[in-house]
Amino acid sequence: MKNLLYIGNQLDARGGAPTSIDILAPLLEKEGFNVKATSGKRNKLLRLLEMLWYIFKYRNWANCVLIDTYSTQNFWYAVACARLCRINRLAYFLILHGGNLPMRLKKNPRISANIFKQAKLNIAPSAYLFEEFQQARFRNLKYIPNFIFVENYSFKKRKNLRPKLLWVRAFDAIYNPILAIKVLGELLKEYPKAELCMVGPQKDHTYKECVDYAKEHKLPVKFTGKLVKREWLELSADYDIFLNTTNIDNTPVSIVEAMALGLPIVSTKVGGIPYLLQHKKSAFLVPPTDPKAMLTAVKKLLKDSVSAKEISKNARNKAETLDWENVKKEWKTVLSSGC
Repeated sequence: MKNLLYIGNQLDARGGAPTSIDILAPLLEKEGFNVKATSGKRNKLLRLLEMLWYIFKYRNWANCVLIDTYSTQNFWYAVACARLCRINRLAYFLILHGGNLPMRLKKNPRISANIFKQAKLNIAPSAYLFEEFQQARFRNLKYIPNFIFVENYSFKKRKNLRPKLLWVRAFDAIYNPILAIKVLGELLKEYPKAELCMVGPQKDHTYKECVDYAKEHKLPVKFTGKLVKREWLELSADYDIFLNTTNIDNTPVSIVEAMALGLPIVSTKVGGIPYLLQHKKSAFLVPPTDPKAMLTAVKKLLKDSVSAKEISKNARNKAETLDWENVKKEWKTVLSSGC
């Protein structure tokens, strides 16, 4: 039985959207691994100190360390934790989450080479990041996709789509939530009954920006705040088109969930999205920051029920391949043999 130390940002306990560590750690425990996870501290400095303390404290207990690795400020957590792992001769696996990690490789080449090349494995949850790291000449790579529990997602056949739009993500500038509201504003000119529901926790100034914009233009936007999984899955049945407006992305679980639910998707074509969805086959993909392109795609779905039905079906089929029962085999193999 392997002992795993899992380092990441535990957001669920403090009101944020569940992250990889929140979801994967307990699942690995169910598969027979002993797991200790950290950190849920709100203060960034205290969070980093707790991460480092756990590595030092459990250096003789852990067989290996899993480190969630992002591309923005949290990248430096991974750098510090990886260095401490090497000092203590602990094998570590970097789980690549940041959709902008390829840019980090270019911006900080020496630091990136140092931590990624000395990892036991760099685990990419998207074919996009796997390919980008491969092109950067990293060979210690493994593709293990993001997953869902397909049985928890009821596939709804939507015969005639209504102009009811759903957006599910944290309110963060990189996800460009205001784009969804601007699309709604234009859609109302042709579809006066159109409406938008935005589900997700507040992360930065974009939440207030969206609320103020909706009020100023008197747009029918519903802001639910953070919902637990069961709540937003129930809510999704009352909406017919899923919008993903992000500027930077990897393979977001919210999109995989929309695929499983049968919600036709209109998404920006960025990062790992085109590796997950095929334009006109399982979604409509449009350029980022382009409300006209996204609006056009939404109208196509509303006017072509046959195409919308086919897109929905293909997306569900793809989602079924990402079920935990399939993905967990990859995790068990990697951790059992690599730790």
